[in-house]
Amino acid sequence: MTEKVVIIGSGPAGLTAAIYAARAGLEPLMVEGMERGGQLMITTDVENYPGFPDGIMGPDLMEQIRKQAERFGTRIISSNVTDVDLSERPFTVRVGSDEYRAETVIISTGASARWLGVPGEEKLRGFGVSACATCDGFFFRDKELVVVGGGDSAMEEALFLTKFASKVTVVHRRDSFRASTIMAERVLNHPKIDVVWNSVVDEVVGDGVVTGVVLRDVETDATTPFSTDGVFVAIGHTPNTKVFSGQLELDGAGYILTEPGTTRTSVPGVYAAGDVADKVYRQAVTAAGMGCQAALDAERFLDHMG
Repeated sequence: MTEKVVIIGSGPAGLTAAIYAARAGLEPLMVEGMERGGQLMITTDVENYPGFPDGIMGPDLMEQIRKQAERFGTRIISSNVTDVDLSERPFTVRVGSDEYRAETVIISTGASARWLGVPGEEKLRGFGVSACATCDGFFFRDKELVVVGGGDSAMEEALFLTKFASKVTVVHRRDSFRASTIMAERVLNHPKIDVVWNSVVDEVVGDGVVTGVVLRDVETDATTPFSTDGVFVAIGHTPNTKVFSGQLELDGAGYILTEPGTTRTSVPGVYAAGDVADKVYRQAVTAAGMGCQAALDAERFLDHMG
């Protein structure tokens, strides 16, 4: 049997694509991955997703969207895709020893935030440790925060957080930023932002919530406790595109390239939605919008192919 649509990934993009594809009668098959639900599964409060005036927990939001996709007939496999062959249609999607054929494929495997990998970080993720200022900055009004990183993303996070925080300290392992000159100057000239150079975070400290970090000077190895109410890790994201390498056109950072204004990839019949293709906005609502686009693009492709 050849599936009309196989969706790989189960975050807001994949599940929204599933809802639209199912309602269009395409009977989508979703391979959701072992870490179902995407990054929202490690997000505590979501207050910027439309329709939830009192906010909602990230896992609860994903469970509701998942039920909606299943209600319209989406079939879901709780495993990881191990291999794909996009060289000819129907495409081949392998899940362990099982093999599925697909007329169209929607890729929504997301991107994973890079973490520091230090003690306390994972335990306090969602309780003061975050990788998204746009998502979580609102919860830190009048608090003192640490941003870790030195590129444009770190500069953007630090500047955004000044709208809420009383003070932001940027911790960078070198003696100058990698960020563009204009972004670096904005941070260096901002009255609410301090910079700690040549330093790394060795540990995140807190019992239930973040209360501080341990900073280590990379030149002297000396460690210093540093009080803070939150830690924002801004050292980049890694798109989950390894399985598609060499089969789709990717940019230098590994994100799937799509035709402007569409979700079409370099292979006709293959579409990409959400953070796997979007390194600018990286929001649940924009990912959901791209999922809708991908399903509509796939439906039109199938109609055109007859």
